[in-house]
Amino acid sequence: MTVAVAEARDLRPDEVRARVKELLARGPETAFLRRATPEQFAAARDVAPEASRNERSGLVVLTRPRPRRPLPVAVVSAGTSDLPVAEEALTAAQALGLSPALTADVGVAGLHRLLGVRAELSGARVLIVAAGMDGALPSAVARLVPRPVLAVPTSVGYGTASGGLAALAAMLASGAPGLAVTGIDDGLGAAITARRMLT
Repeated sequence: MTVAVAEARDLRPDEVRARVKELLARGPETAFLRRATPEQFAAARDVAPEASRNERSGLVVLTRPRPRRPLPVAVVSAGTSDLPVAEEALTAAQALGLSPALTADVGVAGLHRLLGVRAELSGARVLIVAAGMDGALPSAVARLVPRPVLAVPTSVGYGTASGGLAALAAMLASGAPGLAVTGIDDGLGAAITARRMLT
């Protein structure tokens, strides 16, 4: 599986067009442009007319999504503020041919909500769990569900959240079995990892 990725941040429309041409010239199976504004998306579509964009995350899928395979992936978000990262993972997983489902707002502040979807989450082959603040949700999921968990710390929070560093540190220190941690806000990286784990 070949994947090409570019970051749209701070690119002018002409730079977006050049970057997209460069990405597609590599001949990847799947290509993404991350965190694109509507203006940048319009520029990308000049080069890749079939491109699509997730509005909340800004992730642009430049190539046609691959045919879906029966490889269920659960994408879980702790709170609504984590949804941009969770939707980036969801959109990428769909484009990579997985069969993802989103479960939102099941953070540990309302543990009953997580327990209420435990059976549903157990049906997934891999779980991608996005959480900011104290970053506790992925380790709770890893202890409840006997599947690999890809934890994605998000940059949301207040106090000493430090742009996601507090969540990252909590996830790395949890010691939960079957838990792996991506970079801060890296829903795309988690989806690519899930795809590689399942093939």
